[in-house]
Amino acid sequence: MTSKKISSKKPVALPEIKKENSFFEDVYDVVRQIPKGRVTSYGAIASYLGTKMSARMVGWAMNASFQITPKVPAHRVVNRNGMLSGKAHFGTPTLMQELLEKEKIKIKNDTILDFEKKFWDPVKELTL
Repeated sequence: MTSKKISSKKPVALPEIKKENSFFEDVYDVVRQIPKGRVTSYGAIASYLGTKMSARMVGWAMNASFQITPKVPAHRVVNRNGMLSGKAHFGTPTLMQELLEKEKIKIKNDTILDFEKKFWDPVKELTL
């Protein structure tokens, strides 16, 4: 029977690497800046973050945002036509609409009325 010598070397501590913000965190930072009574779209956020083709990923971030602190006002993010396409991900089927209506946003048939007037474009409103 052969015995193996166990190394007496102590484990080497790896240097701490500062994590860059993840895409989701960047999305949350933008969404937190949408003023009350205004809305933006998944695509507008993606465009602002330099990933114009990633509107779907912004949607995934919104779906994952409900447990994030500080809170993310996900109800202010709609599709490019002003439709409440993410409403199924809220606690109740009407919660997204209720939250928007509290902010004086009018909705009919799951679509924001005067969407163009309520639209907040992060590309125009924010600077990187």
